[in-house]
Amino acid sequence: MSDRDDEGTAGTYVEAGEFKRDTNYITTRITADGRDGYPVEAGRYRLIAARACPWANRTLIVRRLLGLEDAISLGLCGPTHDQRSWTFDLDPGGVDPVLGYERLQQAYFARVPDYPRGITVPAIVDVPTKAVVTNDYRQITIDFETEWTAYHRDGAPDLYPDDHRDEIDEVSELIFKDVNNGVYRCGFAGSQQAYEDAYDRLFSRLDWLTERLRGQRYLVGDTITEADVRLFTTLARFDPVYHGHFKCNRHKLSELDVLWAYARDLFSTPGFGDTTDFVQIKQHYYIVHTDINPTKIVPAGPDLANWREPHHREQLGGRPFGDGTPPAPPRPGELVPVEAGVPTA
Repeated sequence: MSDRDDEGTAGTYVEAGEFKRDTNYITTRITADGRDGYPVEAGRYRLIAARACPWANRTLIVRRLLGLEDAISLGLCGPTHDQRSWTFDLDPGGVDPVLGYERLQQAYFARVPDYPRGITVPAIVDVPTKAVVTNDYRQITIDFETEWTAYHRDGAPDLYPDDHRDEIDEVSELIFKDVNNGVYRCGFAGSQQAYEDAYDRLFSRLDWLTERLRGQRYLVGDTITEADVRLFTTLARFDPVYHGHFKCNRHKLSELDVLWAYARDLFSTPGFGDTTDFVQIKQHYYIVHTDINPTKIVPAGPDLANWREPHHREQLGGRPFGDGTPPAPPRPGELVPVEAGVPTA
C-alpha cells in the first residue's frame, strides 16, 4: 500500500488495511541564522493555508497568537481540491494576488519540478522565487515560536517554553499518533480490524486526555502551549466531521464533559475560534473524500450554538497567555465569514 497524506491530492484515500500517512515532507527550515539558505526576514515569505485543514489551521492560530501577520503574509486556498492541487479559488479570478498562481502545485514545481508527492497545506513559499520552502507542518509552528521571535508582537505568549519543551513534545506525539492521526486511521481504514484498532486507540487516548485535563486547564503547565493548539484543531472537527464521516462514534465531543469544556474554553480564546471555519471544514471532508461519501452531500448539522455555552474552565486557574496579552482582533481580510462560525445568540 502506498503512503498517502490526507491533505494531499492523491485522489484515493481508502486502500486495503491500515491507513499510513506520508510523512516525507520538504524539511527545509526558515531560521534566524539562515542555515538552510532561508533566513527569517519580514515580508519575504507567504504562508499558504486552508481553513478546512487541521494541520494548516494550527499555523493560522500560532501566526495570530504571536502577531506575525505583518511579517508573514497569508494566502488561503478554498476548501476543496482535485487530484492535482489545492487551488486559489477564493481569490478574484482564482489567482493568488502575490504569487500569481492558480494552483499551489505551481509553487511546489518551482522548488522541485514534477514534485512526486501530495501537494499539501500548510506550505510556506519564498515570494522572490515563488517556490515552496517547506510543507513540514510539524516544524512550521515550532519555528514560528522559536525562530521568528524578533517579529513577535508585544505581549506574545510563549507557546513553547524552554522548561516545558520535553513534556510538550511527549504529549504532542501521543496526541498525534492516537488522536490527530487517529481519526484518519479510523476514517481511511481499509479493513474492519484496522478500523477497530484505530477506534480503540483513539478513544483510549481521549479518555487519557480527559483525566489529564480534569484538574488542570491546559495540557502542559498553566498556560496555552503548542500542545493545546495541536489538540484543538482535531477537537473542533470532531462533531461536524469525524464522528459521522470517519465513524469515530463512541461519543460525540459534546458528550465528553471535560474535553467539551476544554474545547469551548480554547474556542472562546482569541486566535482559536476566530480562525475556525465550520462551513469550509464540512465542505472539504464531505466533498473531497468521494470514496467515503460518493454523493458529496454535505450535512446540514450539527447545531453549533452550543460552542457558546459557558465552559467554567477558568475555575481551574491558569493564565491563557501567561505573562502576555490576547492578540488584536483578526484583520479585515482574514476574518472568517459570520455564517461560517458559531451563532452569537
